[in-house]
Amino acid sequence: MRMNETEKELVAMVLAGRTEAFEPLVSPYRQPLLALAWRLTRDAEEAREIAQEAFLRAFRSLGGYDASRSFRNWLFQIAANEARDRYRKRAREKAAFGDVIAPASVGDGPEAGRERQEIRSDILRSLDALSPREREVLVLRDLEELDVRETARTLGCSAIAVRVHLSKARRKLREVLRRDFPHLEEGR
Repeated sequence: MRMNETEKELVAMVLAGRTEAFEPLVSPYRQPLLALAWRLTRDAEEAREIAQEAFLRAFRSLGGYDASRSFRNWLFQIAANEARDRYRKRAREKAAFGDVIAPASVGDGPEAGRERQEIRSDILRSLDALSPREREVLVLRDLEELDVRETARTLGCSAIAVRVHLSKARRKLREVLRRDFPHLEEGR
């Protein structure tokens, strides 16, 4: 999916020095980008920081943006890279200092559909069993519904790597769900 005409015009305006055009350019992507960051980190505060940093990086890098690519996927790539960088930094800090970083808790949604929310929370908790790359691929393919090629471009890897990581992620997820959440299979 290529950049639409409105996005092209807004990019041109920003590059010409009219920075106020950046807001309408990225506005449609605020919620999807925040949702992606949350799914990757499962931490609301960190997700907001990742989304904010992704928009800042996009603004600074707009001159190098390839208009033949989807603007949405380009933003997603920046956010995924930021999430990956933060994960690596935490891993280095944890190794250096021996600190234990507690996983973020998943808050309950509205009272209506509480059982559905609990199941969703169980599934999201099971994502902790995945490597960061497996989680990225699973989130982009199965939750954000990008196709294999878009996912590969977003993550800067091959389509084959996407398929391999997705297969591993789905297998691990099934194993974790069967082991830790057997009540999810009872409804089958």
